[in-house]
Amino acid sequence: MKYYIIAGEASGDMHAANMMKQLKLRDADAYFRVWGGDSMAEEAQELAKHIRETSFMGVFAVVSHLNTIKTNFKFCEEDIMAFQPDVLILIDNSGFNLRIAKFVKNSSLSTRIFYYILPQAWAWKRKRVHTIQGWTDRRFSILPFEPDFYKSYGYEVDYVGHPILDSIEQRKPELLDKSEFLSVNGLSDKPIIALLPGSRKREINTKLPKMLRVVKHFPDHQFVIAGSETIEPSLYDQYTDSRIKVLFGKTYDILNNSAAALVTSGTATLEAALFKVPQVVCYKPGLVTYYLLKGIISIKYICMVNLVLDRLVVAELIEGDLNEKRMTKELKEILQPETRDRILSDYAELETKLGGIGASERVAKLMVEDLRKM
Repeated sequence: MKYYIIAGEASGDMHAANMMKQLKLRDADAYFRVWGGDSMAEEAQELAKHIRETSFMGVFAVVSHLNTIKTNFKFCEEDIMAFQPDVLILIDNSGFNLRIAKFVKNSSLSTRIFYYILPQAWAWKRKRVHTIQGWTDRRFSILPFEPDFYKSYGYEVDYVGHPILDSIEQRKPELLDKSEFLSVNGLSDKPIIALLPGSRKREINTKLPKMLRVVKHFPDHQFVIAGSETIEPSLYDQYTDSRIKVLFGKTYDILNNSAAALVTSGTATLEAALFKVPQVVCYKPGLVTYYLLKGIISIKYICMVNLVLDRLVVAELIEGDLNEKRMTKELKEILQPETRDRILSDYAELETKLGGIGASERVAKLMVEDLRKM
């Protein structure tokens, strides 16, 4: 089978790559052409575009790159027509992927269209469920509340569990124990507070300076930044000095050895939870974007931990609340033994709800079974 796969950011790249490994085990003739990052490129025969060329976040970033986005759309449409895949697999990235789904659905191709890691229609633009249903042939959900949401509109999705558990399980054997981690990276024996400012330039520029303001309030701790391998080190250098370590490509090692964390909203909040790290969630989309989103988002929480458990488990500091005083207060709170114990108990419930390991295997199995019926 010929597979054309599109992911738009680092987490999608990781989950798509794990899915591809499982597809290969079930389809000996699997041939992949992909839009993704380094992980997908390692599994694919052909890389059409790297996510460095395609990832834009926020209203202003999208507007300022409109010409590039239009060029990418045109290239993708022409590339798919030339490749003529048996199946198109879309990973998250709804703004781009839904348009491509519509194009392929209306083309002369007989390509099957799968959506894995569905757009967050439950959060905003709920009527997109009709679009997603109409432009795809099969949908695979990773969140436990999504099947009921789609069913309320009369549609079915396959719930396979969250692939983040697979990613963590794969990495566990490679993780360093605490003494080795501290030694290899030149760290002291002070407890670590992890800073996860995101994987995009805009996220780092808006959140990292604010996160670093709390450092002086925690002299008995050391702060370690989880640097993104897709970002030039010079960007972090603008905001840090010799007291703050930036470690690239070591997010899981950092979390595995941290007492607490400040985390940008997104997949990283689940990663922190699954590594049993109490966290404060930081979200700063920009004032204009914030008020635009506030008018259309229909969910109680922004953090996936809170969304899945349907209650406020970890603090969310959004826009104006993301300030030195609030971050310091919330960080001190989660370092207290009673609060830590309560959060870890909630994390255990979260892991159960996410379906356990094996999501990548389950989704690959369902996909191959579907394709063999063609």
